[in-house]
Amino acid sequence: MKKITLQTTIEELVTELPESVGYLMKKGIKCIACGEPIWGTLESAAKEKGFDQKSIEEFAQELNELATKRNTRVDP
Repeated sequence: MKKITLQTTIEELVTELPESVGYLMKKGIKCIACGEPIWGTLESAAKEKGFDQKSIEEFAQELNELATKRNTRVDP
C-alpha cells in the first residue's frame, strides 16, 4: 500500500488495509465495513468526529505503522 496521508480516502484505506477498520472504530470513526459508509478522506472523516489536526496527523502516522507491520509479517 502506498503511504497513508490525510487525503487517503476511507474506501481506499479499508480496501488496502483491512486492519484499519478496527483502528478507526477504536477512534470512533465508523467506516464502510462497519455499516456506515464514509466516502471522504481520513482527514474529513476525523474532522467530522471533532478531532484536531494534530490528532489526525497522528492517525495517519499510526496507520502507516500498522501497514508497515502488516507488510513485514511472515506467513507460516
